[in-house]
Amino acid sequence: MTGKTPGAITALKQYARLESTGLWRDRPEAQRREVIVAFREASLVLSDPRSEQPLSHWSLPAVQRLNPGQLPALFGPDDSGTETLEVSDRDMIAALEQVRGALESRRPKPGRLRGFLWGSGTVLVLAAAIFWLPEALVKHTASVLPAATRASIGQATLADVQRLTGSPCTAPLGSFALTALSDKLFGPHRAQIHIMRDGVEKSAHLPGGVILIDRQVVEQANGPETLAGLALAERLRAETTDPMLAVLRYAGLVATFRLLTTGIMPDSALQGYGEAVLKSDPAPVDTQALLARFGSAGVSSAPYAYALDPSGETVLPLIEADPMRGLVPQALMSDGDWVTLQDICSSG
Repeated sequence: MTGKTPGAITALKQYARLESTGLWRDRPEAQRREVIVAFREASLVLSDPRSEQPLSHWSLPAVQRLNPGQLPALFGPDDSGTETLEVSDRDMIAALEQVRGALESRRPKPGRLRGFLWGSGTVLVLAAAIFWLPEALVKHTASVLPAATRASIGQATLADVQRLTGSPCTAPLGSFALTALSDKLFGPHRAQIHIMRDGVEKSAHLPGGVILIDRQVVEQANGPETLAGLALAERLRAETTDPMLAVLRYAGLVATFRLLTTGIMPDSALQGYGEAVLKSDPAPVDTQALLARFGSAGVSSAPYAYALDPSGETVLPLIEADPMRGLVPQALMSDGDWVTLQDICSSG
């Protein structure tokens, strides 16, 4: 009797020898037949009174009272009414009711099970909403944004960066040379390279093709190759991991949802993002992929490598596998344009 409640055990012991007569019908159209009704460990046995041959076994937990409050009592092995037992003995009726009640308390409650399953399902849905939905929404939103919206958000993030760096350097002749270099590296109007007065550690990038370069890179370099190398590396980073993802994660779920549904990013959602950009370490780039970019652009990778590590020890592959090594690459700009570019922060 393992698994039964103490109440069920006590009731079964109490009625272990209880027997009575009853009228049994194995199907609705059959004649009623007198039987001996007797308790067993977990079943009710209906036997022929003459031969004592068992005619039917009913599971006690499944026994149903089919006419509550009426006499004689009518029981069934289920609630279908196909097989019935009519009992007039009050002791047997009371025993059946008591044992059924005790065993019923041990049966799983469908309502409780449904409640548990519903509650568990709700928890899983909430967990998915908390941990999965925000990232899924961010990725989906970033994937469907048109170029114009990306450019607009890029300018908004640039404006927040400028709170810390000041405005980009815009001396007219230097700006002309910088635009010509950008078009040469990436194609007309495909990127915007800005030389920043302060706050940028060599280089960074923003959505919409915006690339930020520290003024010291331009002022201290011997030629435009270092500037070009930093711009190529930032472009590769932006293509490897969409910078819009970082923007949307910073902006939050509400702002991202609003952007997706209305095409508008609230200005308040980007406040402080510039600081996050300037403090973040640049993501590593695949060396082979970067060398391929240098080769396609016809730019030597060695000046870029030495700008990262003057000793050359940590950037040796970029030096030894320089795609322009032993070649005479085409000049990125004239000496005059390079001089004006180096002076881009002297005014404007």
